[in-house]
Amino acid sequence: MVDFSTRVILITGAARGLGLAYARYLAELGATVLLQDAGADSSGFGEDHRVVETAAGTLRADGLDAVALAGSIASREACHALIEDGLAVRGRLDAVIHNAGWVAYEAVEAIREDSFERMMDIAAKAPLWLAQAAWPTMKAAGYGRILLTTSDRALFPQYVQPGLAAYASAKLAAVGIVNVLALEGAADGIVVNAISPVAKTRMWGVEGEPEELRPSDVAPGAAFLVSEACTEGGWILRASNGQFHATRACEAPGVSYPRDLHAVRAASVDEIAAHWSRIAVPAVEPRP
Repeated sequence: MVDFSTRVILITGAARGLGLAYARYLAELGATVLLQDAGADSSGFGEDHRVVETAAGTLRADGLDAVALAGSIASREACHALIEDGLAVRGRLDAVIHNAGWVAYEAVEAIREDSFERMMDIAAKAPLWLAQAAWPTMKAAGYGRILLTTSDRALFPQYVQPGLAAYASAKLAAVGIVNVLALEGAADGIVVNAISPVAKTRMWGVEGEPEELRPSDVAPGAAFLVSEACTEGGWILRASNGQFHATRACEAPGVSYPRDLHAVRAASVDEIAAHWSRIAVPAVEPRP
C-alpha cells in the first residue's frame, strides 16, 4: 500500500482545480500538503492570498494536514524563497508538484513578447527554479520526487489548437527539463516525471464539478508519480477520465546514434522527395 504518512509535498497552483484535487488526495493518504497559489483571477492575473488560505482551511476542516504558502513563483528568487518557506514548515520536503498554469489564446500574428515570457515563466522557468531550489535537500536525503506538467495540446499534432503556440512551446520545454533532470537525479534517488492531465477546470471555463473529466480522476496518477512506488523518471503520464497511459520518446531498434539512424539513405533533395512516404513514418510503440 502506498503510504504518504511521513511525506511533505509542495503543490503549486493548489487552491483550485487539479492542484486542489492533488492536495486533497495526497492529504487523505497521510501527506502534509503545502498549497501554493497566487489567487489569480480567471484571466490569470492579479493576486488574492485569501484564495489559497481558504483552500487550505477547507482541507484542515476535514481533518487533513494542509498549510497555505502564498509565495510567488514569478522569478528564480521567488521560487527559491518558496522552497525555503516549504522546508520551514516540517523541516523536510519530499516532493514538489508544479501544477500552476495559464492559458492565453493568441494567433501567431498577435503573440506578444510579454505574454510569451509570462507563459515560459509559469510553465518552464518556474519548475526549473523550483527543482533547482529543492535539489540540495533531496540530494542530501537520498530521496525526492519532482512532477512537472505538460499537455496533450503540445505533445500530439492531432490535439493542437489555434492560438496556443506559446502555450505549446512552454509545455514541450517542460518535457525537455524532465528528460535531463531525470538523468541528473537518478544517482541520488530523485525521480523526475511529467503528467499530462485532462480535466474540466477554470481554464476550460467550466464552473462547478462536471459530470466527467473530473480533476479527482487525475489525482491518483499524480500521487503515484510522487510516491516511493515510482522509481523511474523520464515518463509522461497521460491522465484523463480515470485512465492512465505512460509514454516517452523511444529510439527505434537498430539505431547507433548519431552515425546510423537505421533509416532511409538519401544523397539529394530529389531522393528525399522520392522516398518521403518511407521516411515520414511515425514511431508507434504498441501497448501491452
